[in-house]
Amino acid sequence: MRDSRRKFLRIVSMAGVAGIPGIGSKSAYAEPPPETTRIRLTKVPSICVAPQYVAEDLLRAEGFTDISYIGSGMTSSGVAGTQVMSEGGSDIGMNFAAPLVIGLDRGAEISLLGGVHVGCFELFGSARVGSIKDLKGKTVSVLAKESAQHVFLMSIATSIGLDPNRDIEWVYQPGTESKRLLAEGKIDAYLGFPPDPQELREKRIGRMLLNSAVDRPWSQYFCCLVAANRDWVRKHPIAAKRALRAILKGSELCASDPGLGVNAYLAQGYTPNPDHARQALRELPYAHWRDYNPEDTVRFYALRLREAGMVKSPPQKLISQGTDWHALEQLRKEMKT
Repeated sequence: MRDSRRKFLRIVSMAGVAGIPGIGSKSAYAEPPPETTRIRLTKVPSICVAPQYVAEDLLRAEGFTDISYIGSGMTSSGVAGTQVMSEGGSDIGMNFAAPLVIGLDRGAEISLLGGVHVGCFELFGSARVGSIKDLKGKTVSVLAKESAQHVFLMSIATSIGLDPNRDIEWVYQPGTESKRLLAEGKIDAYLGFPPDPQELREKRIGRMLLNSAVDRPWSQYFCCLVAANRDWVRKHPIAAKRALRAILKGSELCASDPGLGVNAYLAQGYTPNPDHARQALRELPYAHWRDYNPEDTVRFYALRLREAGMVKSPPQKLISQGTDWHALEQLRKEMKT
C-alpha cells in the first residue's frame, strides 16, 4: 500500500509530462482557495466509484484538509443515499444515475454536478432465462427495494415492455446470497455491480443478459454521476468545483493505472477478490467523462422511470431544479486532452 502511495504521488508530480488532463494545470492554482477545508464524501461498496477514493490526495492538493468517507452501501447509495445527502449527512459523492433521478423527483435537496463513467452493471440470468423479456413471472434478486440494482432493473424492464411492479417477483437480500442462489438455480436473475460481474463470469455462474458498458442504450449514458448537497454547493461553489475536479482526475488515474484505484478501494476496508477488482477497473470505461452528456442521462432515466411509475416529474423540471453544470463546463475547457 505504501509503494502504491509513492507511485500515486509520483504520477501526480509528473502529470504535466504524463498527459493526465488537468492534473497540475495552472487553472487550479489561479482559483481562490475552497470556502471550507472540510469535506465529507459518500462511501459506496461498488468498486466503480474508485475515482472518489483515489481522489483523497487530489482533494488535499485542492486545499481540503479534513476529508472523510462516510456511510455504508445502504445509506449512501440508492435512493436512500439521496435523502441522506439531502439532509446534510454528506457533502458530495458518486451515486448511480437512476436513484438520483428518483431522489430529485421526491424533492431531495441535491445538485447533480457531472458524470464520471458509463457502463458498470451487468445482468445475469439462470438457465431458465434466455433474454430480458423472459424475466416475466420470474424471481429477481436485488440488494433492497430502491437500491441502485432495483432501480436500474426497473428501468431496464420498462424499456422492453415489462411492468416491473407486476411482472417480476422481487427478492431482497445481500449480494453474496444472491450469487449463491443464482449458482444453485434458486433465483432467475441478479444484477451485479463491479466486482460481482467479474466473479460471476469467472465462475461461469448464470448467463449474461446485459452488459451496460457495451449494450445500447445503456452504454450511451452515464452510470455514475457526482451529486452534492444543494446548500453545500450554494455556500461553497469553489469547493464544489475543486472537489469535482479531484474526482474527475481520479477517473483519469483509474484509467491510466487501475492498480491505484484497486488499492484506494481496498484502503476503505472492502475485501473483494483482488483479481476481480483489478479486472473490473481495467474493464470500466474511465476517462471518457467528456464524451457523454450528463443532462441526457438525467432525461433518459427520468423517462424510463416515469414509465415504471417511480417518477412523476417531467425530465426538464428535474434538470432545471436539480442540476448545476457550471463547474463541469469550466472543467471541460480547463482539463482538455
